[in-house]
Amino acid sequence: MPKPPPALRSAYRAWRAIGTRWADNDAYGHVNNVVYYGWFDTAVNAYLIAQGALDIQGGAVIGLVVETQCNYFSPLAFPQTVDVGLRVEHVGHSSVRYGLAVFAQGQESAAAQGHFIHVYVDAETRKPAPLPAALVRALEPLR
Repeated sequence: MPKPPPALRSAYRAWRAIGTRWADNDAYGHVNNVVYYGWFDTAVNAYLIAQGALDIQGGAVIGLVVETQCNYFSPLAFPQTVDVGLRVEHVGHSSVRYGLAVFAQGQESAAAQGHFIHVYVDAETRKPAPLPAALVRALEPLR
């Protein structure tokens, strides 16, 4: 599969600014690839919590990550603040595919972009569960 071109800021609906940390840099002097996945996770879950769509302590339904992917275009490094853009690419019966991109502040093209898929399951049985109404409402502005 060919690598997509970097996305533009206008393709994303919600934003989370995240400061890089000293420990994010690797031996090559840029943010290590694994850090981007943590940023994806933080952007999605922070948005859902802020919208009242995710109760991480007592919710009956939880989202489990079943797939994540990222393409890298330009390096980022500490000390730098990045903007993580979020959108919804697909909503299923019990799953959501989020599109995410990481931008250096002030840049229009993504430094990295990818996706993140949650399958929502019953918190006790871990069996797929329909998306809760509050979650569906929270996802609408991201489509």
